Amino acid sequence: MPEEATPRNILEKFVLSVSNTLERPVVWFRETVVEPNQKHSVWYHQKFRRVPTIDECYTDDAVCIAEANLQFKRDKLVDSDILSILRERYEDCALYEAPDHLEKCRPLFDQYQEATTNWFIKYGDLGGYGDAKAAYMKQKHRMIWERRHGPVGSGMNGAAPTEN
Repeated sequence: MPEEATPRNILEKFVLSVSNTLERPVVWFRETVVEPNQKHSVWYHQKFRRVPTIDECYTDDAVCIAEANLQFKRDKLVDSDILSILRERYEDCALYEAPDHLEKCRPLFDQYQEATTNWFIKYGDLGGYGDAKAAYMKQKHRMIWERRHGPVGSGMNGAAPTEN
């Protein structure tokens, strides 16, 4: 029953008085005690501080390595979600622009392909149990390969060495 409305009969007046007797103290307590003492943060945006990466940890520092692995897993989840959002955007564009989607959705498709390539460069071939150390070693091996042979996928820079 709205607060502005006046009761039309004795029954409505009784129901309104009982309702006010039960509701007013609860509303007062919430407005004067609970709400001023609450933190005003959005529940779904939990912020984690950045921790040192695996290459900044000492080899015997188990806590640092564990934190780096947790950070790596969070980063992988975020990157996977970003990739999923980009894929959904492209698919929605392709459905909406059905006959001409190859031309009109080309920027979204290119952005999705680039993000997919970057995701695979960082997380591909690590498997479900890949950790920060495995990704770091993968990055190291890729850098060594690129120094010797050029970018991956461009072919080798010269003839393969022959053994005599």
